Amino acid sequence: MAALRPARSALLSPLCRAFAGPSYQLSPERAAERRDAASGRVSGFCPPRKSCHDWIGPPDKHSNLRPIHFYVPENESPLEQKLRKLRQETQEWNQQFWANQNLTFRKEKEEFIHSRLKAKGLELRAGSGQKATLDAEEMADFYKEFLSKNFLKHMYYNRDWYKRNFAITFFMGKVALERVWNKLRPKPKTTST
Repeated sequence: MAALRPARSALLSPLCRAFAGPSYQLSPERAAERRDAASGRVSGFCPPRKSCHDWIGPPDKHSNLRPIHFYVPENESPLEQKLRKLRQETQEWNQQFWANQNLTFRKEKEEFIHSRLKAKGLELRAGSGQKATLDAEEMADFYKEFLSKNFLKHMYYNRDWYKRNFAITFFMGKVALERVWNKLRPKPKTTST
């Protein structure tokens, strides 16, 4: 648990944090819902039950990204729910892209090293049992080829990443305005009988 830490509201401006609603604890039903959702995620970590913050977990072994467990407030508005779901979908999309990209990279790198060593008449393992490697110049050829071959994939990823982040930022602004409006609007007067 030492590797876990609450996510800082780095994306939220000080204004958004100033008008953020009070912290609420989850009802037992919502806490169970959050734990169930967390179990199907990339990492097996689960934040403390009474936590009222987003939590960032340890890096995923496939994507190398740190997964986020999103806090679900008990009185989450429909707009806040839409924002949270958009953030979750974006995180899952990002995790999946980088897990696939890293798998492809490792596989192609091994194939490249194997083919170059074979062309030199060398084995994957030296006589001492150590894994044979290529020098930096030879590996630079692989990196250049890999980036060139995946240029379009990375370009489309970046385009989609920016679209998603602009949408998230837009909804964060709407949520901040909703919270300001809720704090400033007149409260209905209660009449006693």
